[in-house]
Amino acid sequence: MNVIGPQIKRLREQKGMTQEALTARCNLVGWSISRSTLAKIESQVRRVTDSEVVLIAEALEVDISTLYEES
Repeated sequence: MNVIGPQIKRLREQKGMTQEALTARCNLVGWSISRSTLAKIESQVRRVTDSEVVLIAEALEVDISTLYEES
C-alpha cells in the first residue's frame, strides 16, 4: 500500500485536473504512466517508488513533502 495516493487525488482535484490531464503531465516530465495506473495509485492499490514520487510532485508542481501531508 502507498500513503500518498489520497493526497495525489486531493491535489489533482484541487487543481481542477482530470486523471487524464495528470497522466499527460507525468508523461511530459518523463514518467510513462496510464490513467488506470494513476487510478490504482490514488486508490492505494499500487505502490509508488521513490523516483515516481519525485515525478508526480513535479507533474503536480508541488514540493515532495506536500504529498505526505495529512488532508
